[in-house]
Amino acid sequence: MTTTWVVIPAFDEARSIAAVVTAVSAQPVDGIVLVDDGSSDGTGEIVRGLKDAVGTVTLRLIAHPTNLGKGQALATGIARALLEHAGQIITLDADGQHEPVDIPRLIAVAEANPTAVIIAARTEARERAPALRRFANRVADFWISWACGRRITDTQSGFRLYPAALLASLPTRPRRAQGFAYETEVLIDTVNAGADVRSVPIATRYIDDARPSHYRPWRDTWSIIRLVGGRLLRRGMYPSGLLRVMTQPVGLIDNAP
Repeated sequence: MTTTWVVIPAFDEARSIAAVVTAVSAQPVDGIVLVDDGSSDGTGEIVRGLKDAVGTVTLRLIAHPTNLGKGQALATGIARALLEHAGQIITLDADGQHEPVDIPRLIAVAEANPTAVIIAARTEARERAPALRRFANRVADFWISWACGRRITDTQSGFRLYPAALLASLPTRPRRAQGFAYETEVLIDTVNAGADVRSVPIATRYIDDARPSHYRPWRDTWSIIRLVGGRLLRRGMYPSGLLRVMTQPVGLIDNAP
């Protein structure tokens, strides 16, 4: 049976981290890797106190002494999950935007598509997201889909399931201050490695009293565009990929129960 590990990067998530970790542990997963990315609000201490709350699910806490960015936190967590012999790895944000109850839906699609990357796409009630964030996501979707040579729904979702063997085979490593662009690079590299991409629709959630998003719409979107632009230039602007993006229907959606 495939073992499932969940990687959660966290930076100053004291408000939400206990609820997120507890909810994840109630799902059909084998382990959780929580990477405390230099938090100063006690996030790590809260997680240390959750050992009893997660039941039989293994909980690993890794602490970065300083904030290295989401990309490095993800890479650290993925590396640990691979050491734990994970068969598939789910990444999940720590701010409560993602519903852990959707994890079984991703796993169900992965069972039918064991070599695919599964994206939990925020296609339901997208109007709940701030207008600037929606615009940034649309821009990123276009450029990343072009680099992948296929239309992908919600390329900026941090809620994904990857086959562990696929991640282990990638040379992709985060660069200093790369931040959110690391997830983009991993997605492009998995597709270039031959992986299919499937999307599962989930609700768009923005919590009124949540801490401000660490995503900086202009700076992080520009970082992603620069990354993708460099990839496209190295492929001669990949005209066949652009043609497929312009002619394909919206990325495949699996309405898993």
